[in-house]
Amino acid sequence: QKEDIEVTLLPAGHCPGSVMFLFEGENGTVLYTGDFRLAKGEAARMELLHSGTRVKDIQSVYLDTTFCDPKFYHIPSREECLNGILELVRSWTSLSRYHVVWLNCKAAYGYEYLFINLSEELGIKVHVNKLDMFRNMPEILYHVTTDRHTQIHACRHPRDDDCFRGNRLPCGMTCQNGTPLHTISIKPSTMWFGERIK
Repeated sequence: QKEDIEVTLLPAGHCPGSVMFLFEGENGTVLYTGDFRLAKGEAARMELLHSGTRVKDIQSVYLDTTFCDPKFYHIPSREECLNGILELVRSWTSLSRYHVVWLNCKAAYGYEYLFINLSEELGIKVHVNKLDMFRNMPEILYHVTTDRHTQIHACRHPRDDDCFRGNRLPCGMTCQNGTPLHTISIKPSTMWFGERIK
């Protein structure tokens, strides 16, 4: 037997290019997604998820996601997380130009929202190892730099934690103009919420 189905890719918001699949056929509609991160109201703005003024009838939803586990019952919104990080980074970097922040990002992609917002709010570009991975995302290029002389770093090294314990950033920076850097590390990670009871 054959059946024609329509497959629609919807943005999952997890990282650039991540999608959810909406399958529609004679036997119903199914939504399949891996990890996703949608802000409140974002699904309401997805035209392809709607038929006229109402959400399409979806018979089944398949979640193949890291966080489909009761221990991740409450994950703060992206906005709450950003505001907390902004407050910390602003208070630290305002102490002196030698107070720097290392964003200990474990994945290559998925932090663009954080980089853009920190850069826009604080007027500080984020140091990354290379710009080529962002070439297809021109909206972020203005907010990142390969110049190590900035106060926010998201540079990476195979042994990031070892570098940080040695009081140097993964890019090797330990001081500027002979003045030692004061560095704090922020690890943006949803996994943290699954490792704690409260």
